[in-house]
Amino acid sequence: MKKRLLIVFALFFCLLADANEAADSLHRWGGEVSVSPGTTFAMDHYVRKWLKNKQNFMVAAELHYSSLPQDSDSFAADFGYPVISFGMNYCFNRGVTMHREQDPSWGLLEPVDYTSRLGNVLTAYGSFARPFFRNRKWETSYTFSFGLGYSKDKYNVQNNIDNELIGSRWLIYFAAGLHATCRIAENWGLKGGLDFYHHSNGALNRPNKGSNFVAPSLALVYYPYYRESLNRGRFLAKSFSKYVYLNFVLGVGAKTLDEDWQKTQFYTPPGHPDYRTDHFRLYAAYSLQTDAMYRYARRWASGIGLDIFHGTYSSHIQEMDTGKNYAGRHSPWSIGIAAKHEVFYHNLSLGVSLGFYLFREMGKMAKEMEKPYYERIGIHYTFPSFHNLTLGINVKAHKTKADFTELVIGIPVKL
Repeated sequence: MKKRLLIVFALFFCLLADANEAADSLHRWGGEVSVSPGTTFAMDHYVRKWLKNKQNFMVAAELHYSSLPQDSDSFAADFGYPVISFGMNYCFNRGVTMHREQDPSWGLLEPVDYTSRLGNVLTAYGSFARPFFRNRKWETSYTFSFGLGYSKDKYNVQNNIDNELIGSRWLIYFAAGLHATCRIAENWGLKGGLDFYHHSNGALNRPNKGSNFVAPSLALVYYPYYRESLNRGRFLAKSFSKYVYLNFVLGVGAKTLDEDWQKTQFYTPPGHPDYRTDHFRLYAAYSLQTDAMYRYARRWASGIGLDIFHGTYSSHIQEMDTGKNYAGRHSPWSIGIAAKHEVFYHNLSLGVSLGFYLFREMGKMAKEMEKPYYERIGIHYTFPSFHNLTLGINVKAHKTKADFTELVIGIPVKL
């Protein structure tokens, strides 16, 4: 009988320990629901000429996770115990309308007798929110999000011909925001902020102006981890040894041409099969990066790099330019020098760069439309078991307008 009682008590305490462990792990999980009434804005004078109504509305739900001081996570400690989230949002965009009026600058394009609308978009995304101030009542943070969206409605020649913002059903999503959260109960907060979010197809199809919104947001937050995350003194991050490394990155990408879009929109007569078409050829784009980087903290590195680009579409642009009597140089090669910065959180990293062309001869439209600088942003994952080889996705752009999207593989060499 005593043995049976001992077994029962042992099982009870094991179950109690498991329950306490499960309850403790639940403290790391939270969530929020939010609403955002947004306004789209035009990036240039060209869009302002046909963008009419601009209001949209977004609802979102997120699942949150936060490491705690007792987890002995040096990355989390360095970032002040950030919140990692998976979320989904739905953008009600049908209130955003577009219509081209009669304008001699449109060339052969003929206005239509209806208004085009932006499609509603469902998006799945991941977020990284870093607090830069916390006390028992208030928290302020900034957030970056990346994801994949799906739009039911896009540009088409039948009934949405002036929707030049979105030309694909599948879209790349990026968002950034500043927020302040007021703690209204033990585990609950009310969060307000201002967000920017963007949908586009990364130049993988046309049109690709992209939809850009600025929106105030209001959210109800459940964060049982918050009180414990204030106790930062319970864990001191391990020391980090600074080092220099070289990063060799090969990129294989794809794009459609703005030159093809312009030709079918403004220089093709009505009745022609290609008049304002939504079918465009996809061209390959290659890149090589050689970077010298200094990782001066666990969470980031900065440096400078040489970028080489090769566009397989150069001969096609030259052929079109010849038809316009443009005699300028054309070369498939472009060379740039760029300032680079990378932010690390465990094996994930966010890379951004700003570059200036040393050489670029990509035809008439590139000279007229592109700036002498370019931007790059990408998400990368490091595989420690493969000598820290990295795999990721980058988008290269000119003045935030995508040039091409690429898959990249990197080999870092520590010096």
